[in-house]
Amino acid sequence: MSKNARTDYPVMNTLAVRWSPYAFSVNPVSPIDLKCLFEAARWAPSSYNEQPWRYLVGIKGQGHAHARILACLAEPNQAWARNAPVLAVGVVMRQLAANGKANKAAEHDLGLASANLVMEATVRGLHVHQMIGLDPEALRTAFAIPPEADALTALAIGHVDASQNADPALRERDAKPRARRPIGEFVFGDQFGQTADL
Repeated sequence: MSKNARTDYPVMNTLAVRWSPYAFSVNPVSPIDLKCLFEAARWAPSSYNEQPWRYLVGIKGQGHAHARILACLAEPNQAWARNAPVLAVGVVMRQLAANGKANKAAEHDLGLASANLVMEATVRGLHVHQMIGLDPEALRTAFAIPPEADALTALAIGHVDASQNADPALRERDAKPRARRPIGEFVFGDQFGQTADL
């Protein structure tokens, strides 16, 4: 299934072809591909090189982490994410290691690491669907997440199921065209809300 973005200006192809499916194939993600995704996350930039991201990973058919992550997702997400062969949870460490002060960039930096992971997945022919619909406290209990850390986002990782066996409702959601607001609506110049003259 091709859902290439119709960009107004040229961007690298990886950005144009990335999208977030709902219908995931049961085909597994290879161990080397999975390691490469987290290697990409590893090399994301971060404030003070703090690297405040941590990930919990559940691989379907290996142990119980996949089922425990799934159980902590919002019910609407559980309905489709259960098919993804890999589920992960992005966790932020809230304090700076050097002095214990609040790391105001922690969530931003987790986002950068996850973006790296998503781009690496795209290059490898994989897809990632990120979710904010989760129960942080249930994850804290299920995985013994310490008080100075918070589960923030979940990621379904795998291959798109474009077959006729995929859930028709999910296929319909995946078939919807991609859309984004134009640059003029979010890049401002002299004042907030005034389009920048690029």
